[in-house]
Amino acid sequence: MSGRGMEGRVCVITGATAGLGQAAATELARRGATVVLVARSPERAENTRKAVVRAAGHDRVHVVRADLAVQAQVRAAAAEIMERWPAVHVLINNAGVYTRTLQLTPDGIETQWAVNHLAPFLLTNLLLDRLRASAPARVVTMSSGAHRGAALRLDDVEMRGKYNGLRQYANTKLANILFTRELARRVPPAQVTANALHPGVVATELLFGGFAPLRLLKFFMKTPEQGARTTVYLASFPDVATVTGGYFQDERPARITSAAQDDTAARRLWEISEQMTGLPGIRK
Repeated sequence: MSGRGMEGRVCVITGATAGLGQAAATELARRGATVVLVARSPERAENTRKAVVRAAGHDRVHVVRADLAVQAQVRAAAAEIMERWPAVHVLINNAGVYTRTLQLTPDGIETQWAVNHLAPFLLTNLLLDRLRASAPARVVTMSSGAHRGAALRLDDVEMRGKYNGLRQYANTKLANILFTRELARRVPPAQVTANALHPGVVATELLFGGFAPLRLLKFFMKTPEQGARTTVYLASFPDVATVTGGYFQDERPARITSAAQDDTAARRLWEISEQMTGLPGIRK
């Protein structure tokens, strides 16, 4: 895997204390980037920071603490990032959760919807002016092939009517793609590109925590380092510097469902997400 150096580039990444996020953070730091880890647990974040510093050979690895399930903490994290770094060149929305049963965040929002979709929507929008000012910049959002199993109802995005954990996870992964496509439509690619990806089936805590029987297939799965390659590719490689609104797997464009290509749904989802986060619309 080759790509240009990332010296002088600031990369913010969520969910970076394990698995795909830590692997991506490590590789980007090795390429010279300043890496900002947005993490909930101070202890895990510090352990990860030290591990990335050792692997990268420099100390430009930092931590911003936030629980992405709480919108006030997402806002605080964005404010801290803008205060500490005058430029932000890459935002990687990597964090994700899976819950079998309906659970609510402290804000009273269904947890998977809050963390997997609303948190990246909110954080991206809060950092968008800084990303634009740092152009060319990139937003990379972790989706999944699970989006093929989605049945997203825009009149019940939290699935309050009849909850199914697996289906809701798929719904959030579809929402990641719709968000990415709508962001790409709203922001010129010369300023900020936006792409989503499927990392493949990777041996991570999220997978095993939600789907324990899959532990038996661990040796047939990708390692986090292998799964992170597409994230690193979209965050750093010159041949995708102007590509926007795409969905990638194995460092190549991949097919998405017709539901993921629904521009009307993408626009409506954006409006719903604005209402749920209290954000105004983006203007070109």
